[in-house]
Amino acid sequence: MTMRPWIFTGSSASSRDPARDPGDGLPDAVLFDRDGTLVADVPYNGDPARVRPMRTARAAVDAVRARGIAVGVVSNQSGVARGLLTRARVEAVQRRVEELLGPFAVWAVCPHGPDDGCACRKPAPGLVLAACARLGADPSRSVVIGDIGADVAAARAAGARGVLVPTPVTRPEETAAAVETAPDLLAAVRLVLGPAPGRQQAGPDPERPEPGPEPGAKRPEPGPERPEPGVKRRERGPDPQRRERGPDRSPTAVRTAAPS
Repeated sequence: MTMRPWIFTGSSASSRDPARDPGDGLPDAVLFDRDGTLVADVPYNGDPARVRPMRTARAAVDAVRARGIAVGVVSNQSGVARGLLTRARVEAVQRRVEELLGPFAVWAVCPHGPDDGCACRKPAPGLVLAACARLGADPSRSVVIGDIGADVAAARAAGARGVLVPTPVTRPEETAAAVETAPDLLAAVRLVLGPAPGRQQAGPDPERPEPGPEPGAKRPEPGPERPEPGVKRRERGPDPQRRERGPDRSPTAVRTAAPS
């Protein structure tokens, strides 16, 4: 197997709106992790029928497109190396994601396993660099949004900005180490389309306040990003089919996401 990532041109081949002002301060590109970020994490999924978008995914990606910014996906798919997925199945799932969430300009996929020694498997920077190269985007002016430490570590290694959107499978130390976090994908996008980065956590959108509680009712605490209703959460316990973490979850990978 070649040690290069798979690069697919998505339904949208445009990298950047030519009408945009180069000095507008916005990113050249926003790259999203797939499983657990754009869609519910179904381990080694090759079935388009099992694709379910995360709660705010469509609104988030549309908000980036509306600003003339290229959108792409960077995804580890070690099920290929494990013999659980084929290239055709990976592409079928990608097509379904685009049916649900709209077109992406590029898909960068690592088909290797954790022990293959490739340079593209997150937390390595290869997927981010390859996606930016295809888009003609400067990595230092690009953003990666994901749900685990490997996503923000890959962004940092590539010189890009990383934003973590924690889910129930995100480890507490990954959240603590992240420079920027957001409670859901739409909040993450509003964060990257807003002021210059710093260590911060996105809060509720002041333009869309949540409705107040019923009289006498206790207001619920804000929760992490959730899939659309009807999607079963993945358990934390041992599962031979669960999304592998490998070096993605190593303490070293997490530390690379911490501020220097």
